[in-house]
Amino acid sequence: MIKIKTPQEIKIMQASGKMLADTLWEVVENVKPGVSEIELDALSEKLIRQKGGEPGFQKVPGYKHATCISTNDVVVHGIPSNYKLKEGDIIGIDCGVFYKGFHTDMAQTVSVGKTSDKAQKFLEVGGKALEMGIKQAIVGNHVGHISKAIQDLVELQNGYSVVRTLVGHGVGRQLHEEPEVPGYLQGKIEKTPLLKEGMVIAIEVIYNMGGPDLTLDDDGWTLRTKDNSLAGLFERTLAITKTGPLILTP
Repeated sequence: MIKIKTPQEIKIMQASGKMLADTLWEVVENVKPGVSEIELDALSEKLIRQKGGEPGFQKVPGYKHATCISTNDVVVHGIPSNYKLKEGDIIGIDCGVFYKGFHTDMAQTVSVGKTSDKAQKFLEVGGKALEMGIKQAIVGNHVGHISKAIQDLVELQNGYSVVRTLVGHGVGRQLHEEPEVPGYLQGKIEKTPLLKEGMVIAIEVIYNMGGPDLTLDDDGWTLRTKDNSLAGLFERTLAITKTGPLILTP
């Protein structure tokens, strides 16, 4: 069941989203060669708590970190480790805030120092695909409009692969709610969920430079590209409003 949020609930989520965005952008500023993944995670938790929120991911059973950190061929759910970032790496930081009963969710992938032109183009495409998906998040459209916009840019126009086994999602009192928001279109757009005022969704661009297939590490969390190609993740939480998409994690 898709849960519609009241204007008051969306205001709470907007406050949560600002905490999250402010945190994530400050953490991104600290991404540099020699910094470890676990240091970035610790900074994330510190900033979230200083702002009055709680790390949303720590409410996931069995997970103790504030972030998932995905470096190079890691797609999602990477457990922050002692790995020290190297010049030319790319790193995806996925983070969540829980505030006054509601979750928000956000991710950004960036380069560590200067990376290759090939990797830089890959990141630019992911960011642009997120923008294109968000533009479709309007009342009267369907989830499939978002999916198609992302897939067209990532796959048809640039030859990368959208991951099929991971999708965006509704957000609210639970971190993952209905509807699913895939980055690829299955079937007819009209058969996908209708976007209505008051819905809150996390649009995610989860994509690989190579093929779409993944492997799971022995830790039971970390998903990597099967062909060891680079992976990227871009995500924003937004509300569907009568005046257009309201990005809660700017």
